Amino acid sequence: MARVLVGLSGGVDSAVAAALLLEQGHEVVGGYMKNWINSEGIPGDCPWEQDVEDAHAVAKHLGIEFRVIDLIDAYRERIVDYLIEGYRSGITPNPDVWCNREMKFGVFLDYALSQGFEHVGTGHYARRRILSDGSAAILRGADPNKDQSYFLSLMTQFQVRHALFPAGEMLKPEVRAVAERLALPVAGKKDSQGICFIGAVKMSDFLRHYVPDHPGDIVDTNGKKLGRHQGLHLYTLGQRKGHGVASPREGMAYVVVAKDLAKNQLVVGWDQADSPGLYATDCTVGSINWIHQPVTGTTMMEAQPRYRAKAEPCQVTALADGKVRVVFQRPQRAVSAGQICAFYNSGHLLGGGVFEEIG
Repeated sequence: MARVLVGLSGGVDSAVAAALLLEQGHEVVGGYMKNWINSEGIPGDCPWEQDVEDAHAVAKHLGIEFRVIDLIDAYRERIVDYLIEGYRSGITPNPDVWCNREMKFGVFLDYALSQGFEHVGTGHYARRRILSDGSAAILRGADPNKDQSYFLSLMTQFQVRHALFPAGEMLKPEVRAVAERLALPVAGKKDSQGICFIGAVKMSDFLRHYVPDHPGDIVDTNGKKLGRHQGLHLYTLGQRKGHGVASPREGMAYVVVAKDLAKNQLVVGWDQADSPGLYATDCTVGSINWIHQPVTGTTMMEAQPRYRAKAEPCQVTALADGKVRVVFQRPQRAVSAGQICAFYNSGHLLGGGVFEEIG
């Protein structure tokens, strides 16, 4: 059995993870990662104080030690700055994936190891396995509706070896049942939503606090002016609502198909397969992370271009600059630079990277 520092978020999944690890005989300590307190007055609910209280209540109920670990400076440097600069440069970053690599299994894991813990446990819906060669692998969670392995695609082999995901072996209703069986204080608490660790803060409000509005024209794919936008960073590829342009065609919607940074123009088109820029087949992915052996030639696998998207068959070719070329068998909708591409082989997470060029 091992010493495990469990990241108690104040939610039911991490609470059940701690309880399961205790039942397995591990020495468990609960740790709340204090990453964000919304001290800058951004509109929205940042319930960190309630989350700390709930996490502490869970630890007390389980009879384990509880710690609050202050990681605010690291979070600002590694996540908030990355998020802001990404949107300023015109890409669509994914803070949740980077949170797992840089925070939960980055500085939090570093803290755990420095304190004599062997593993960090979390409530992720993913499964960890030790292979015959001694390496660690991540498989999709047992619950296909809650699978969160996509968010772990940038984890290194070292990080995976020190991670434990006990809730990932169960279906969500089973996790709730365990919480009720053990009378955990958060058994009835709703799942949290919003930006990683920040809470129910609208992304547009978060960005407006740091990135000034930069108005420009909204145009169609032929360059015809249709309206005005408040800043390209406030829109995402494939966005159907919120761009302010009504469609003149009944039953057809305008969607964002491109962001022209040079002209500061937001380009909208019809939400259909032949709309220029909306679908892509050939992409370049950088910042590549392979959990096991890297791809050195050309091979077939599945790639998941966003959370909740289906992993699609594709051909992956290693490029000389350390990036890979991904060619999907079927065109993918609204693939955006800055988003994460996770690679799989029959439910086995191989790694991931960041979309850089979309063709």
